[in-house]
Amino acid sequence: MRTRLALTALALATAVTAGVAASATAARPDPVRQGLETLLHSDGAPGALASVQGRDGLVRAYTAGVGDLDTGAEVPRDGQVRIGSVTKTFTAVVVLQLVGEGKVRLDDPVETYLPGLVRGKGIDGRRITVRQLLQHTSGLPDYEDDVTDDILQRRYLSPRDALDVALRHEAAFAPGTKWGYSSTNCLVAGLIVQQVTGRPFAEEVDKRVIERVGLRHTYFPAAGEIAIRERHPQGYRQDRPGASPRNVTEIDPSAAWAGGAMVSTNSDLNRFFSALLGGRLLAKAQLGQMRTTVSVGAPGYGFGLGIMSVPLSCGGVSWAHSGAIPGYGTWAAATDDGRAASVTMTLEPKTNQAVKHLENAVDAALCR
Repeated sequence: MRTRLALTALALATAVTAGVAASATAARPDPVRQGLETLLHSDGAPGALASVQGRDGLVRAYTAGVGDLDTGAEVPRDGQVRIGSVTKTFTAVVVLQLVGEGKVRLDDPVETYLPGLVRGKGIDGRRITVRQLLQHTSGLPDYEDDVTDDILQRRYLSPRDALDVALRHEAAFAPGTKWGYSSTNCLVAGLIVQQVTGRPFAEEVDKRVIERVGLRHTYFPAAGEIAIRERHPQGYRQDRPGASPRNVTEIDPSAAWAGGAMVSTNSDLNRFFSALLGGRLLAKAQLGQMRTTVSVGAPGYGFGLGIMSVPLSCGGVSWAHSGAIPGYGTWAAATDDGRAASVTMTLEPKTNQAVKHLENAVDAALCR
């Protein structure tokens, strides 16, 4: 998901006495809550929720709006949500673990692991490397728009079927010549994981990531599983601008697979990104490869292997990924000094403005 960063600075009037200064500070609006309110009032989300982890390890949970338009129920604190493309960071971690084990090599062609499978108009798995898949420099065409109806109508689509959909399109560009986001990259990466390990991709994610760092509310949905398992806000979608949001909580995310099918909570995402940056999931060499970025065309932003470098308004960078899927939009990020934040809106973000507002809310949380 392509993004831009724009954060409105909050100003505090200068006080002449310590008492006045303390009063002004106490009265200052919470920037994270303001960010959630923007998602409601500017972007039309019925609800929003967030989890923020400070340098001191203190965790704060936020909610705004309503969790169910029909009943008026509150948004559950730290409820489960579909995280969409934030799944891609989990996928990249599994691939890089296999690199560390010597079972996959980043600069090997896809053909090494999936012989004869990745072929199409201008598409040749012999010319695309594993690194280019995770970096989105492969030129593989995106297939997301083609499978939205399958997801909404709860039709199961196997990874091979989804790849067939993607390969009907022409290559977006020659491998390695530019950056272009495409979920097809993670689809192929997931197939490589299965081929190399001989195990279902979901099982590898569970064993290598979810169980390793104790993500108690994160899972990869089983085939045909359309409901969200634990307490959660309802997810909505606008079919056209100005239309009333319709409930799309129960979908079949199988078509999104290794690029977007997972369910998690905001606090679990904070735990995941913190563990990743803290070296608990990848060896130093592989984490270094993950954080080696290419330009995405926006000043200050870079994309590594399944993760994005995002400039912060208060200086420095966060390491992040965003995700959109029918029902939900999420932005999750962490910093090297222990800060982490994840924000979700309960409406599929379809505009750059909505995505920017998600990013702004996370920036506000990390810079508070």
